[in-house]
Amino acid sequence: MNQNLTAERPTFVTHLECSLTGQCYDADTLHGLSEAGRPLLVRYDLDAVAANLPRPMLDARPTDLWRWRELLPVRRTANVVSLGEIETPLVAIPVSGGANVLVKDEGRLPTGSFKARGLVMAVAMAKELGVTRIAMPTNGNAGAALAAYATRVGIETIVFCPEDTPEVNVREIALQGARVWRVNGLIDDCGAIVGKGAAEGRWFDFSTLKEPYRIEGKKTMGLELAAQFGWKLPDAIFYPTGGGTGLIGMWKAFDELEAMGWIGAERPRMYAVQASGCAPIVKAFEAGQEHAERWEDAHTVAAGIRVPKAVGDFLILRAVRASGGKAVAVGDPAILQAVDDAARHDGLLLCPEGGATLAAYREAVKIGEVDPGETVVLFNCATGLKYPMPAAPRTLDRHQPIDFDAL
Repeated sequence: MNQNLTAERPTFVTHLECSLTGQCYDADTLHGLSEAGRPLLVRYDLDAVAANLPRPMLDARPTDLWRWRELLPVRRTANVVSLGEIETPLVAIPVSGGANVLVKDEGRLPTGSFKARGLVMAVAMAKELGVTRIAMPTNGNAGAALAAYATRVGIETIVFCPEDTPEVNVREIALQGARVWRVNGLIDDCGAIVGKGAAEGRWFDFSTLKEPYRIEGKKTMGLELAAQFGWKLPDAIFYPTGGGTGLIGMWKAFDELEAMGWIGAERPRMYAVQASGCAPIVKAFEAGQEHAERWEDAHTVAAGIRVPKAVGDFLILRAVRASGGKAVAVGDPAILQAVDDAARHDGLLLCPEGGATLAAYREAVKIGEVDPGETVVLFNCATGLKYPMPAAPRTLDRHQPIDFDAL
């Protein structure tokens, strides 16, 4: 256990580690990617965590994200930032999904998406390590979460998004204090601008997996699932995969919990869900490759998973393969149908990326990949309220005779 701590918030971080080479880095120094150009992973003294965190102590805490503080990197209480990150519920969708399908509804988090998990941790650590200006590319929700948390701690923020980013996201980012620029390209084109500015020393690059701490926030999804399932895990998880931080984070969480003796060695089959119009991870998985080539002409209604090239591609693929899962792609019509079905039949408004997981699950059941009797978790990564909905044009003139039978 690191002794450079306050008694108020003990942390157990030992070092950072290159995800490709295993090279170690100082945990109390600001880092981006490793020397090998790959993501850095936070490592903990897990024996010390287990000795200092009896499970009854955890169970007695409020069920928010910060209940997991011994497994999180923030060392000083003064650097914790929060907008009320709750434990998100598991919602049954028996009609559109099936009797054993649960949706982890991440739209209940601050700024309406699971991006809050990663960005609250990354911003807290940016504050702790003295960062004063941040830039990031986004397809929408990540930029909104960054703007909210960075504004709250006084960090200047510049966000670049594709020009077709949903208007509600762009306005949300701007209203919450960031300077937001629309770019005539895709998210990796935006990322290239961020990288160039970072190389010139203009800002710190907050792109997905280019700093070590977004994974740590996202891994709380896996920690929560273990607790919600009574320290067992579901049979399968369907996760909407663009940059894949959450899938990587959950896999890391499961390993850490096993090392602490809180769960066994069994793992869910991890399904990395992409859209057929942007499926670089699926292509690499099917080809048996460890790295994915950039997907050209990327397009899908599920903008959050429209990521042509992911820096953590090999980590996603390793987790999927180790779990016995798959990388799968679904078309936009199936995505939109799944969103419509969940709303009309189960009353749950999914975002398009969440709809993709339901569409992928349905296809997996159809081809016998998943048994309907298995317990499955689908991730709805954002509130459906942020996305376009079908028109509802019916009107009623109260001054005319009303045909109540027609109503």
